Amino acid sequence: SWGTAAVLTILTALVMLGGIRSIAKVCAFFVPFMAVIYIIGCVYILAVQSHYILPAIRYILDCAFTGEAAAGGVVGAAVMTAMRTGVARGLFSNEAGMGSTPHAHAVAKVKNPCDQGVVAMMGVFIDTFVILTLTALVVLVTGVLPRGYAGELQGVDLTQAGFETMFGRGGTVFIAVCMLFFAFSTIIGWYFFGEVNIRSLFGKKGVKVYALLVCIFVAVGSTLKVDLVWSLSDTFNGLMVIPNLISLLSLSNTVSRLYQAYSCLLYTSPSPRDSTSS
Repeated sequence: SWGTAAVLTILTALVMLGGIRSIAKVCAFFVPFMAVIYIIGCVYILAVQSHYILPAIRYILDCAFTGEAAAGGVVGAAVMTAMRTGVARGLFSNEAGMGSTPHAHAVAKVKNPCDQGVVAMMGVFIDTFVILTLTALVVLVTGVLPRGYAGELQGVDLTQAGFETMFGRGGTVFIAVCMLFFAFSTIIGWYFFGEVNIRSLFGKKGVKVYALLVCIFVAVGSTLKVDLVWSLSDTFNGLMVIPNLISLLSLSNTVSRLYQAYSCLLYTSPSPRDSTSS
């Protein structure tokens, strides 16, 4: 783990030294590539194990609304636990409502800000409704979930075990490569979000200190236990959501007004045929 931490920290530092252009180039290459190959792998497994898909969905619903979701608890506690865990994992995955990705969307050059709003929503849909759903179904249809209940596997190990049942050792390597792309692009993306804030609060002088702290946390985070990482992430994500939701509420009228104008432009714009004839 220390070797992984060292390599990951060095790569992160090199990208950070390259500035925003370097960050954009790395993410523009890694993110689409990793998403496509991962989705293809999941779809193949589900196609082979298609007869288990409906039972898997039924099992998800049963666990969410029965006492099985909270050991020894009543149904109400089960639902509460399922919702809390779902919200926490959703925030960790797609960051919807946290106020992180506007930093990236704000630097995009578009004719209308609503264009980036649509892109932001598509990111949430692809991440949560496509990639995460595929991952959950793969874990269930390959039968590796009991190893998670037993404490034998946790986190990405469960997904690796699912892929290994179908692809052998190659499945484990496949997930490891995908996770490298996912994690590395997330690290440098979040570095950029933080840099924007630091530059606004403390000026250029604060960026160097911030970059050093990021490298330290990347190194330390690579060696922490999964449970501790989840707890830290949930805590800090929650702290981000509170002030951002206040901002969203205060800006709701502005968003509504911009979207109404945007909708009018979409429905009143001349079609290519109309433009040609005129």
